[in-house]
Amino acid sequence: MKTTEEKITQDPVQCAQSLRNVIDAMFVLNGKWKLALILCISQSAKRFSEIQSEVPISPKVLANELKHLELNNFIKRNVFPTTPVTIIYEATEYCMTLKNVICELDQWGEKHRKVITGK
Repeated sequence: MKTTEEKITQDPVQCAQSLRNVIDAMFVLNGKWKLALILCISQSAKRFSEIQSEVPISPKVLANELKHLELNNFIKRNVFPTTPVTIIYEATEYCMTLKNVICELDQWGEKHRKVITGK
């Protein structure tokens, strides 16, 4: 599916491929917290407690979401042999490929809030 300023051109093959691509992306990024966590961690590497202070999420849910992000190669979990053990989460290069997507969502979200609130 290709978009133009005034209309959407639908070539059935391209549209079907676009649909598959969007479904794949949404499968990986689904859920309430994944994009927020990606944005948080992509700003700078952080410890678990630092992430939790920035994103209002329970420890159990945060641990689960971080595991999913690590499995999908969005973040890297670095373990340092200190006492106690220090664990730092950082964004991967692959994660940084979402930068434009997140910026577009940010801009769209701002416009949507204005449409809904009238401000």
